[in-house]
Amino acid sequence: MTSALISGDRIFLRGLAAECIIGFIEWERRVKQTVVVDLELPVDCRRAAATDDVADTVDYKRVAKRVLAYIEASEFKLVETLAHRLALLLLEEFGVEWARVSLNKPGAIRNSRDVGVVIERSRADLTAAAAARL
Repeated sequence: MTSALISGDRIFLRGLAAECIIGFIEWERRVKQTVVVDLELPVDCRRAAATDDVADTVDYKRVAKRVLAYIEASEFKLVETLAHRLALLLLEEFGVEWARVSLNKPGAIRNSRDVGVVIERSRADLTAAAAARL
């Protein structure tokens, strides 16, 4: 068990907005829409707190830039797919043990502020996804 899991420390990003092609209705495939992402990642903050050095933690600015680039280049039909792939990317590129991704489409349903999904993925999901590609 890693020290981040033992400590319960986490970093989070909330309200990260990006434009992308998302949806399965014909018009949605032609127009970029806004999605809003909240992320939570485990990190043991003790070392970073002791050194006061960003190299000893997960750099959330790097995370945000990578997430925005990925979303803006994506063209998925379902928010479920985008959230899942985003979680796998975080696991793979940032080496975290798990990722919680909340992804929503503001205004997607009339009379609703937003709709979306909240998912959690772990290193086991990353391994399973890699095995499925073989």
